[in-house]
Amino acid sequence: MMMMMVMEMGTMWVVLVVVAIAGALLVLKNLNWWLYESKLGVKQYSLPPGDMGWPFIGNMWSFLRAFKSKDPDSFISSFVSRFGRTGMYKTLMFGNPGIIVTTPETCKRVLTDDDKFTTGWPRSAIELIGKRSFISMPYEEHKRLRRLTSSSINGMEALSLYLTYIEKNVISSLETWANLGQIEFLTEIRKLTFKIIMHIFLSSESEPIMEALEREYTALNYGVRAMRINIPGFAYHKAFKARKNLVAIFQSIVDERRSIRKGYLPGKNRDMMDALIDVADEDGRKLGDEDIIDIMLMYLNAGHESSGHITMWATFFLQKHPEYLQKAKAEQEEIVRRRPPTQKGLTLKEVREMDFLYKVIDETMRVITFSLVVFREAKSDVNINGYLIPKGWKALVWFRSVHLDPEIYPNPKEFNPYRWNKEHKAGEFLPFGAGSRLCPGNDLAKMEIAVFLHYFLLNYRFEQKNPNCPVRYLPHTRPMDNCLGRVKKC
Repeated sequence: MMMMMVMEMGTMWVVLVVVAIAGALLVLKNLNWWLYESKLGVKQYSLPPGDMGWPFIGNMWSFLRAFKSKDPDSFISSFVSRFGRTGMYKTLMFGNPGIIVTTPETCKRVLTDDDKFTTGWPRSAIELIGKRSFISMPYEEHKRLRRLTSSSINGMEALSLYLTYIEKNVISSLETWANLGQIEFLTEIRKLTFKIIMHIFLSSESEPIMEALEREYTALNYGVRAMRINIPGFAYHKAFKARKNLVAIFQSIVDERRSIRKGYLPGKNRDMMDALIDVADEDGRKLGDEDIIDIMLMYLNAGHESSGHITMWATFFLQKHPEYLQKAKAEQEEIVRRRPPTQKGLTLKEVREMDFLYKVIDETMRVITFSLVVFREAKSDVNINGYLIPKGWKALVWFRSVHLDPEIYPNPKEFNPYRWNKEHKAGEFLPFGAGSRLCPGNDLAKMEIAVFLHYFLLNYRFEQKNPNCPVRYLPHTRPMDNCLGRVKKC
């Protein structure tokens, strides 16, 4: 009897301790809401509904848990199920209070209103990509340098200039892969797109430098959307080390380029590095090494990651849907059939005539949504749809919610290029963002993908080893085995 009483008392104490801990956590969670909302000096109903999670951590655990599961969209779904389809939800993520925006209208407003919003990437991303890169650069400076750099990668003249180089490397890469046996398809495509962007921005660098850069970029990207924990074993720590290595490599390239340019010949082909070294503002001030390195680091990363992943997924979806593959292939065969017998290779006019193939590319970008979110910061209190985004708070533009909204795209996770037979409203399709900070390399990226698919459809097929391979969603959507399989010549 005594023993049973002791056991019951022990159990009661355990229950009391658990209840006390749960109560303390609940108090802390409510305190977290109070700490941020009490600073605003506004009525609580002015903010959108939402959940600011735990102190310091906020909603990061639930975000990471969702995106490491089979259902990444459960993160936003939890807000919708609890608070309704308001389109705006308060949150605490990446160390900052913010408002998640999820509808085309609110996303478009945040991305295009430069008077009310500025760039607002979290501290962790800025430390990895660079304080002098476009993601943290003030509006006027961004506008000036964007104008300088985008001319090298967009527009008819630039695209025509790079088409032959892209085509040559796509053809040789496919031939090589077909003779290699089993490969990681995604890894090989990323190497190809990295070689192309290296050529555009740095003209020519040695194979070892390219391999070293690409390897460090892989580590860097795993930390961009991770928690800012700079301790060995964590993704951010590995990414921070990768950034240091990238900066060292770029510094050696800048030093060598400055040394060579002391004896610069006017007839030498200019690339992006030359342009950044030469550019000066109205007062004659030029960019320092840190500015050049951060801009180059950002461009080379963005210029190969997105196009590499989308190319792999477009190939994957076409193989999975034979009816779309046959239609896309027939279109490419017709382009070749109409070609004059003296013509060798693609022309930019032919690329622009790939109507169905571009629908395949757009549908791939929608389903995959390479960049799931971008960040802005309110420059002053902003009222949208009756809700407040307070000054200094982040606005998290959640692209996945727009691209996978069943009211805009019925059966949103189904791959269907015919969706693009009709026009969509502004804000309903945002693969490259919008407004003044729209990705400057959007036309180049789509052309790269189209050229690859043209030659793949005409001459090759891919046999995936693990068709049901699990998918990971951070930092970007990819098969866990990097799409292991064989490229075979038809």
